[in-house]
Formats: sequence, C-alpha cells, structure tokens
Amino acid sequence: MNALKLNSLAWNCAKALPCLCLLLGTVPAFAEGSRVVATGGGTTIEGSAGGGIVPWAVINGYGSSDEWSATAMATGVYVDDFSLKVIGASLSFDNRFELSVARQTFDLDTMGGELGQDIFGVKYKLAGELLYTAMPQITLGAQYKRVDDFAIPQAVGARDDWGLDVYIAASKVFFDAVAGRNLLLNGTVRATKANQTGLLGFGTQASNDYQFVLEASVAVLLTDNVALGIEYRQKPNELAFAREDDWQDVFLAWFINKHLSVVTAYANLGSIAGFADQQGWYVSVEGAL
Repeated sequence: MNALKLNSLAWNCAKALPCLCLLLGTVPAFAEGSRVVATGGGTTIEGSAGGGIVPWAVINGYGSSDEWSATAMATGVYVDDFSLKVIGASLSFDNRFELSVARQTFDLDTMGGELGQDIFGVKYKLAGELLYTAMPQITLGAQYKRVDDFAIPQAVGARDDWGLDVYIAASKVFFDAVAGRNLLLNGTVRATKANQTGLLGFGTQASNDYQFVLEASVAVLLTDNVALGIEYRQKPNELAFAREDDWQDVFLAWFINKHLSVVTAYANLGSIAGFADQQGWYVSVEGAL
C-alpha cells in the first residue's frame, strides 16, 4: 500500500461523511458535543470506538442526543518482526449509531512484503449508559473485512478473502472505585472467522465455523482526562501452519480535549505467522469534531 493510495483512502473517507448524512436524510450540525471528556474512548485498530485492540460499548466522539460527531485517526503498531499502520474515520449520531472505516497495512518487516485489509464497521447502542445508569452501556457491532491479496492467506490455509465479525460489548464506569479514582470495565464477546484479525484471511480449508472469543479492558482514570489500563483479546487458533496467540497490552490514554487524544501502549501479540514473542509499541492519534 503506497502513500498515494493511503492519501486517496483518507480523502475518500472525508468525502463519504456528507454522503452518509444525505442517505440518513439530514444535515449534520457538528459541535463540541455534550458528553464528558474521555467518554468516547479511543479508536481501535479496526476503526471502532474503544481501546487499542478491543472495541468498547461506547460510541465515538462526544455527540449526545440529536448531535453528530466525526473522528479521524492514524495508528502504528511496531513489534519485533512486523509493523501495522492504520488510518480510519468514523461518524456517529445521537450517541447511538456509529459508522466507521479503517485501512490496515501490515508490513512483513523480516520476511519482506505486506498485507492489506479494509474494514467497514457499524455499531448500535442497545441499552444502558456508560455513566448515569446502574445498567452498563451495551452495544451490538459488526465489522465487514476484506483482504487485498488473497495469495498468502490462501497459501497458509485460509478459506475466504472476506469475513464478518459480530460482537456485543458492555462498558461501565464506576465512580470512586480505586483510591478515589473512577474505574472503567469493558467486556466484549466476538463471533469471528478471522485469522490474525483477518490479515491472514477467514476460516480454514478444514473448517468454516465461527469461533466465539472473549475480550476485556480495565482502565483507571488517573485524572479526568488521563487513563491507565490493560486489555486482553482472545484469538482463534485455526490455521495449521502457525500458532495464533491471544493479544494483550498496557495503555496510557491522554484525552487532551474533546478534539484531540493520544493513546500509547506496550503490546504483547505473541506468535504471529511462526514468529514468536512479538512485542513492541503502539501509538494512536485521534481528532474529533
């Protein structure tokens, strides 16, 4: 994926926002948003609102009832033998609907070459609130994924070049829970056929069944706009040629204001494509309207 194609995708994402609004039959009135800072979370490597590797039940941005919000992000993950670069954008309305798009480029630094994947996501809030109700906020989400070049995934045993992940997430903030600081808990259950989140295709020649995996995040708000947390993401382990390990990270998120946030993390991604003990750094910058 060259720079020209990345710039083209970013431009197309920007052009798509007004088109989405026209399809919904309204014109957006973007504002700073009525929600509390940090309640939109960050943006995951798949484009949905959440942490770094786990989607949360939150809706992106800070739009509340009858308000629009839009975000754009750029993310890099750099481990021993690979690097992942992601750009994306999202649009939300009424703190209930979220649409997202992300472009992933996975560089095989040691082997040479690269893999690419496009992800289109949708999320809908079913019930509850992150802050103000006893019931946690619960959302239902889906991510349509398609790889660029199926040659390598097919060679290692993948069945398809596209797949659909479906997940349900629950998030809740507990006030004064840890040494007087607020605590965020999130749990996500995902149904997926993706190998290495889809970068190595979907399903296998032996099985095309969905796998149910668990994902979780815990974060303490050190201040009103700084959060320290951990994430854990179960992964399917279906391809015979190499083990696929669960992912985990320790992250620090700084929500500078309602328009800009930065998330850094130390990630342990385990074995990827036969390369063991893949550890390294994650950094993501997000802008919001």
